[in-house]
Amino acid sequence: MKIYTKTGDRGETGLFAGPRVSKDDARIEAYGTVDELNAFLGVTRAEMLPVEIDAVLERVQHGLFAVGAELASSDPVAAKTKLVGAEEISWLEKMIDETETHLEPLRQFILPTGTRSAAAIHVARGVCRRAERRVVTLQHSSQHPVADDVVKYLNRLGDLLFVLARRVNVLAGEGEHPWVKPEPPE
Repeated sequence: MKIYTKTGDRGETGLFAGPRVSKDDARIEAYGTVDELNAFLGVTRAEMLPVEIDAVLERVQHGLFAVGAELASSDPVAAKTKLVGAEEISWLEKMIDETETHLEPLRQFILPTGTRSAAAIHVARGVCRRAERRVVTLQHSSQHPVADDVVKYLNRLGDLLFVLARRVNVLAGEGEHPWVKPEPPE
C-alpha cells in the first residue's frame, strides 16, 4: 500500500467515515493541531525525562490519538470514535493533583523556561492551548457537534503540561524563573 493517494491534490481531504472537506476546514484545523501537539510530545519524550513523567506523556499521546479520531469524524457515535469522556478527564485531574503535591504553590507568574525538557513541555502546552482554541472554533462553526468532553480534555491537558514542566525543573534542581513585571512607562 502506498502512502500517497493523490486524493488530496486539490486541497480536500476525507473525514473518517464521512464527506470530503477543504483542508482548511475548521475540523481539519482542530485535529491537525492535535496531531501537531502529539508529534511535539514525541519530540519532548526524546529528551531526558524522568521515567514517571515519560509514562504520563506516553498515555497522553494515546489519548490524543483518541481525540484526533473523534475530531476526524463528522459523527463520532456512528463512526464509533467517541472515545474521550469523563474517565480520561478524571485521569488528567488525578495526574495534576498528584504532580502538584510535589510543587510549591505558585505565588506569581513564571517564565516558560528551565531545562530543555521543561521548556519542551511548555511549548507543548502552548500547542495544546491552540488545539483547544481550534476545537472551540469548530464547536461554534460546525453543523456536526463536537463533544464538550474534547474541550475539557484539552483544557485539563494544558494544565497537566504546565505542572509537569514545573515538576521536571524541580527534579533537575532548576529553580523557577519568576516574571519580572516592568515598570509602567512614564
